[in-house]
Amino acid sequence: MNVKKESGTPAPALPAATVTIVRDAGDGIEVLMMRRNLKSGFVPGMYVFPGGGLDEADLLFKNNGLCSCLDDAAACAALGLAADGVGYWVAAIREAFEEAGLLLARDRAGDIVKLCDAQASVRFDTYRRQLNAGELDFAAILQAEGLQLAADQLTYFAHWITPITAPRRYDTRFFMAEAPAEQEPFHDDHETIAATWISPGEALTLHKRGEFEMRTPTVRTLETFADCSNVAGLRRSLHSIQGNVQALMPRIGKDGRRYLPGESGYEEAGTKEGAGQWQN
Repeated sequence: MNVKKESGTPAPALPAATVTIVRDAGDGIEVLMMRRNLKSGFVPGMYVFPGGGLDEADLLFKNNGLCSCLDDAAACAALGLAADGVGYWVAAIREAFEEAGLLLARDRAGDIVKLCDAQASVRFDTYRRQLNAGELDFAAILQAEGLQLAADQLTYFAHWITPITAPRRYDTRFFMAEAPAEQEPFHDDHETIAATWISPGEALTLHKRGEFEMRTPTVRTLETFADCSNVAGLRRSLHSIQGNVQALMPRIGKDGRRYLPGESGYEEAGTKEGAGQWQN
């Protein structure tokens, strides 16, 4: 979504959600990273987690019976919101399906849906293409297949707000989810051009070499995940911080460096003399 702003006026921070999908590997965990299209108007070429802005339709899930494992009151309490909290879980799951082809939803038997057989693969790939083209809405797919969103598989762990000087801004809630079994990720070849499983440590090493470009929230997430030996341990670690998630909004200094709250230089970057120029 493009956001126009007058010169000197901050762009609004739009509500968004992202999900870090992880899986156990031989020597630790791996994270699913999607590479943005090189022609994208937003962070082109960068490696990101599946995610994006909330749609109005995401907010309807608090009443449509397709997300029965999480009610809006509980979602709002977790996020510190007055209303429409469940929409963030919905957006995270929807974006994972749109961008990576992974669907965190349960069938009528209560099992995470399997997309590995040929018929299911073709059917859900068609759904995905129609969803991305705006020809079908997410709720209609779930209703047609008799599915319920598996929102309880997502663990909320972080809240990032784009710097005030950025031309496009998001107020993003971060979730973690284990990769669903018997599903394989695949980029959508539109917003994303590659899907890569990689250990947090390797991604960080490549990033330091300038070979794996990532944004600050992505880097900080991988730093948090790097010491976890398995998904179960990571989930326990993230559960321990729930209820104490603080919003983080980096500031950009005159040198272009991003400063986080508590870091030396953060307060100066918030002043007229210390702030970077408006980005175009």
